[in-house]
Order: sequence, then structure tokens, then C-alpha cells
Amino acid sequence: MSANALFAPFALKSLQLKNRIVMAPMTRSFSPNGIPGADVAAYYRRRAEGQVGLILSEGTVVERPASSNDPNIPHFYGEQALAGWQHVIDEVHAAGGKMGPQLWHMGVMKEHRSGWKPSEAFEGPSGLFKPGETTGKAMSEDDITDTIAAFGRAAADAKRLGFDCLELHGAHGYLIDQFFWAGLNQRTDGYGGDALTARSRLAVELVQEVRRQVGEEFVISLRLSQWKQQDYDVKLAHTPQEMEAWLRPLADAGVDIFHCSQRRFWEPEFEHEGSDLNFAGWVKKLTGKTTITVGSVGLSGEFLAGFAGESSEPRSIDELLRRLDRNEFDLVAVGRQLIVDPNWVEKIEQGRSDELKGYSREALSTLV
Repeated sequence: MSANALFAPFALKSLQLKNRIVMAPMTRSFSPNGIPGADVAAYYRRRAEGQVGLILSEGTVVERPASSNDPNIPHFYGEQALAGWQHVIDEVHAAGGKMGPQLWHMGVMKEHRSGWKPSEAFEGPSGLFKPGETTGKAMSEDDITDTIAAFGRAAADAKRLGFDCLELHGAHGYLIDQFFWAGLNQRTDGYGGDALTARSRLAVELVQEVRRQVGEEFVISLRLSQWKQQDYDVKLAHTPQEMEAWLRPLADAGVDIFHCSQRRFWEPEFEHEGSDLNFAGWVKKLTGKTTITVGSVGLSGEFLAGFAGESSEPRSIDELLRRLDRNEFDLVAVGRQLIVDPNWVEKIEQGRSDELKGYSREALSTLV
């Protein structure tokens, strides 16, 4: 199929993109003590030089004592870390690229394999990492208020440093997602409840604060997933009606783009509806907002298995192009292919399919 739709320009508010390809946020753990260095800046610059339309950074954590379980995950607070991010965005812009940081709080996690621990206990809605497994503490309302403020400060810093947009990580069983998920959110105050809309209060207030900090024209993306790292089979919304009730308040709060994470982008979200629309397709239909699709684009095998060690080979993107042509979604995020090859976009545009690379876990050990 023609890749023309993939290389059409895209504009939303102040964000102007040369094509529809987004570099997906992918944890790399190359920022000692939370500080991204020159090697991280050069890594992102190479993707800008390779014509990625929008680069979303790896998850970078906000200012809370236990927002991270890994000492090499970058911070988005503190003078040294923010100076590092200033260098990153300056390099990306010098190469003609556009970029947003993904702002993150991991929530209740397991201890890192290295044995490193944060200075305080992991925190989340009810102290649970997964149903029945407590590895942290339940957040007080003061903790929640401070966390929302920390995201707001990070958002203001992102705009001040010159980033083109930002993303909030609300997927994959991390903090915001832990509040969404009834299995982990067992609160009886105003941040919990039986309804998904009630459990969304934290996310709505957080988006409102971020919007207050950055103004109306700065684009805010929110990454969401139905599945969780703790349980691939979880669904927050079982019907289109439940999904609309969940997402409409988030759209009204200020989300411009929903980044819709699936393990395999081609899988229908609601098979019982007699539709092959994927997650991003349904979200666009229900909210009218811009959506990004993501999940095993251009590679065999799904990305969690890839990060666990399973190798993958290049695969056709014809199904992706078919769906993009029919406007099922607006933007396409690519992950592992852009870890191994900063020039993947150019190779796709120029039809150089014989030069596409496979993915193996060894790719995680270096910044190519």
C-alpha cells in the first residue's frame, strides 16, 4: 500500500508535525541519578535527524520521593536534570525535530532488581501493586494534592524549556492507571468508588492542573491502556458506553490527544460490537479527539515479550496504512523499531524494506 497518509503533515493547536510518526516513550535507564546526559541528547537528536515527526521521551518522573523504582530513570525536576532536558530539546530542535516529555509517576511498584530503593515507600491509591499484593502505602489526600502539584510544576518546566507538547503516563498499571483500576483502587474517599468515572478523579484533577500551568495552546497527550503490566487481561471499559463515560471528563479537563496503547494495534477493542476498530479508533469515534495508535507496529511479536527477551523481525505495515487511510486514528507510535534504527522512518518513506532491522533484547544495552 502507499505510505502517503503516513507522511502527510499534521497540525493541532501549537503543534506542527511533518508526518504522522511518533517515537513511542520507551524506558532506557541511561540517566544516572536521574540526570540525562549528552548521550541521551544525542540519542534523541538522531531520531530527529531520521525524520521522526514527534518524539515522546522515555518516561521521566515528577518530584515525589517514590515516583521511581530505578535510579537510572530520568527525573523531570531539579536543576541538573532540567539542564539535561534543556540540552535534549535544544539538540532535537537543532535537527529540525519536535518533542514532548512523558511525565510519569510509577505508583506502587516492586523493588528494582538491583536492590535499589527510593527514600520513602512506594505510594498508590491503596498500597497494592496488584490485587492481593501490597508493596507500598496508600496515599493520603495531602499526598495526592502534592502529586498533582508536582505534575503541574513539571508541565510548566516542559513549556519553559521549549518542548513542543507533553504527555502524561496514565497507562500500563502505573500511578494514574492504578487509580483507574478497581483491583488496585479500594479507596472509600472521593478518589475511589465503584464507578470508573469516580476512580478517574485524580486523573481529571491532574489534567486540569497541567492545563492551568501550560495554557490552552500547548498540546497535552494522555497515554492510556486497558491492559496492565500486572494483568494483561484487565479491561477498564467493557463497552463503548463505559469508555465514553470514562474519557469524556478527561477530554473536557484538557486532554488534546489520547495515546491508546495496545499490545497489538490490529486487534479490535470491542469484538461484540461487530466492529474491527482498535482502541485508538474507538476513542477517536467516542471523543472526537486526536488519537495515537501503538502496539507492535512494524515488528513481529508484541513489545512486552520483546522487552522480556523475545526477538522480533520486521513485518508489513500494510494493515496499519489501511486503517490510517480510513482515518481510524491520526498518529502512529513506533517503539522497538526506533530503538534499533534511528533511520526507520526514512527507510519506510523510501521503500527500503530490505534494510529494516529486527529487534533483540541486546538492543536495550546501548543507545544507538
